Amino acid sequence: MRALTWQGTHDVRVEDVPDPEIINPRDAVIKVTSTAICGSDLHLYDGVIPGVRPGDVLGHEFMGEVVETGSDTTLEKGQRVVVPFTISCGKCFHCEVQQYSACENSNPADKQDMSATLYGHPMSALFGYSHLTGGYSGGQAEYVRVPFSDVGPIVVPDHLEDDQVLFLSDILPTGWMGAENAEIGPDDTVAVWGCGPVGLFAVQSALVMGAARVIAIDHHPHRLELAKKLGADVIDFTKTNVREALMEMSGGIGVDAVIDAVGMEAHGFAADNMVDMVKQKVGIGADRASALKQAILAVRPGGRVSIPGVYGGMTDKFPLGALMEKGLQVKTGQTHVQRYTKDLLDKIEDGTIDTTFLISHRLPLEEAARGYKCFHDEQDSWTKVILKPEMKEAA
Repeated sequence: MRALTWQGTHDVRVEDVPDPEIINPRDAVIKVTSTAICGSDLHLYDGVIPGVRPGDVLGHEFMGEVVETGSDTTLEKGQRVVVPFTISCGKCFHCEVQQYSACENSNPADKQDMSATLYGHPMSALFGYSHLTGGYSGGQAEYVRVPFSDVGPIVVPDHLEDDQVLFLSDILPTGWMGAENAEIGPDDTVAVWGCGPVGLFAVQSALVMGAARVIAIDHHPHRLELAKKLGADVIDFTKTNVREALMEMSGGIGVDAVIDAVGMEAHGFAADNMVDMVKQKVGIGADRASALKQAILAVRPGGRVSIPGVYGGMTDKFPLGALMEKGLQVKTGQTHVQRYTKDLLDKIEDGTIDTTFLISHRLPLEEAARGYKCFHDEQDSWTKVILKPEMKEAA
């Protein structure tokens, strides 16, 4: 089959790779109908995530048709399913308390040492996201094997198009969990750093949850315009002192909750961020956390800090004193996708949530390398790229 493989920093290629097969009775094989390039994939593209090897198949946002089933799956051939990017067994302690992204059993034993050394515990498995997370082949391919297929995939009705439901695989529940972790109340003012896909869904989710005011922060004009259309006020951080603006917009007290949807490759020309950029380039593994630092300083005392943005290493000059002295609450983590998919599917069906506004480009799988480059280099206009394995020409 054809699949997108990682070959090195800024080097991804569509190649012939072996077809997936049923290995475990709980497996299923999916024929991919739609798969997306995620902002998190750009961390792999930039070479800042450890444990990626040449030839690894990328992609963790995908959906398709069930074509093969193991004896113990609950899926049936011919069903359309969206597959969560988190691979979860459904039976361990963490899965049973719906902390699916902390699954104890999905990351193979021989893959656990690296992440356990970095983080104190081994990570759970993810599709297409390095050998830190199990080394599983991803969904930017014609077919993919889905382990624990009785736990993860959600069957979607035929009257909904792929474009409407594809983002249930990652970015929609990630934005929703980011807003949920901010514990939004009806009188709250919430600030969201980053108007990429997760940030925009966090904006949308915060408004659905009843926030009185949502303020979106970015520097790309089109993305800020998308946030404004959702109902947010916007700040261009290249033209405005963000902290001063947030203080003024919150009546001098500071915003009630902040959401960092930027993560480890923050932009900006603050001195510490420029140093972190250099460190990332030479492989020291420093996360560029300027957005998170700014958010911690901007939130009011007693406020809430939610971090759906991806971080993978260490960061310098972290405002730990502000975190403690202001009495802030912090919630973060990879998304517990399976906890949210049914409710979010219902919200898509009843029109409460729209996901299609985000899609800017649809490309054949064979043009995936171009999709990565443009999504990386032209982030204002390339807001979300969908790859279609059966498509012959770009739409």
